[in-house]
Amino acid sequence: MSRPHSLRARVAAATALGATIVVAAVGVYLALAIARNNLQQLDRRLETASRVLIVNAPAAAPFLNVLGDGGAFAVTIRNGDAVVSSTSSRLPRLEPGSHTVDVAGIPFRAFTAPLAPESTSLLSVAVPLAEAKDPTTDQQQQVALVGVLAIVAATGLGWLFGGHAVRPLVDLTQRVGRRDRDLAPAASGVREADELAAAVGTMLQDVSDAQARTATALDTARDFAAASAHELRTPLTAMRTDLEVLSTLELSDAQRIEILGDLARTQGRLEATLTALERLASGELSSEKDHIDLDLTELCDLAAEDAQRQHPGLTVTVDAPPGLVVRGLPVGLRLALDNAVTNAVRHGGARHVAIGAARADDGAVTITVDDDGAGVPEGERAAVFDRFRRGSRATKGGSGLGLALVAQQAGLHGGDARLEDSALGGARLVVTLES
Repeated sequence: MSRPHSLRARVAAATALGATIVVAAVGVYLALAIARNNLQQLDRRLETASRVLIVNAPAAAPFLNVLGDGGAFAVTIRNGDAVVSSTSSRLPRLEPGSHTVDVAGIPFRAFTAPLAPESTSLLSVAVPLAEAKDPTTDQQQQVALVGVLAIVAATGLGWLFGGHAVRPLVDLTQRVGRRDRDLAPAASGVREADELAAAVGTMLQDVSDAQARTATALDTARDFAAASAHELRTPLTAMRTDLEVLSTLELSDAQRIEILGDLARTQGRLEATLTALERLASGELSSEKDHIDLDLTELCDLAAEDAQRQHPGLTVTVDAPPGLVVRGLPVGLRLALDNAVTNAVRHGGARHVAIGAARADDGAVTITVDDDGAGVPEGERAAVFDRFRRGSRATKGGSGLGLALVAQQAGLHGGDARLEDSALGGARLVVTLES
């Protein structure tokens, strides 16, 4: 595989090609112009000579027959088809004007004119055409030589100036190779180089940002995995103990039923924890491009209807203005509402939940979830938003991730979550969303 050529070499080659085309076009034009000009000059000389000979034709005619021209010139006087007088090189019958004729295999350039205005006698004078062609060939060769020198000079200048022109690109390549952080163009004077530097800088910044996000995600995943492993170890140990007891000891039916019930409860806890972990992981992987415009009031109505079907005897009311549109993650916000209602029912024993939503003057949206349950002690209200942290009044079997999911979704929407006292007697969950 051949080695690719440098941009500098390509610039020089392009310059040489352009110069070749221009020089060839100009050279062809000059060659034709030189040939035409030399032929016209020869015609003018022959015309001048014919005028001199016409004036002296009566005296010169008797001597033409005996004049040896040696092929250097030819003069012929005719009267119609009859030759009155001629040099040894005889010209054929010609019409008045300039002509190229063949005399004994040699091309001649001839000029013919009448001896008098009304005369039928014509005088033709000619010289070998080589008198015009030889100087023309010499001049055309000189033009060709100058053209070749011009092409060589253009190629050299293209190489010289091409190196200067591509210098910004070479510098940019070196900076990229060194992994320089700052690739901002320094006004190189070459628009394409500046635009390329800006584009490469933006691309490298995007790559750097992506690497930073990946590193952050990996750190989060490690912490997440460590915390999950620690939290899951306890129920798994309990299940293994129960299984060992079932397999090694003679138990009564009542004892066996108790242990199997404990296993079922532990399995349910594990399942709930794994489901919550999956939802947390999905939230961590979401990005701004996943946000869409959604009707928050409609979302609250749907969450209330589903909660009443899932928890018989629960009353859920919604107080939100119609058409409250926010930009966010539909699945995430619905998950936060579902977890808030489920926590109120499962851990607070609530029978009435009120969901509210409103937009403040600064554009921020606030979601509130009030319940009439047991509430959360003031000293625990911040801690229960941590992963795997459960309040002192929480019932057994929870994963400790419900409010962590709510806090995560609030953070993904540029806001936060907190707990307060509720007018219904229980707890109030307040979630703020940035506009």
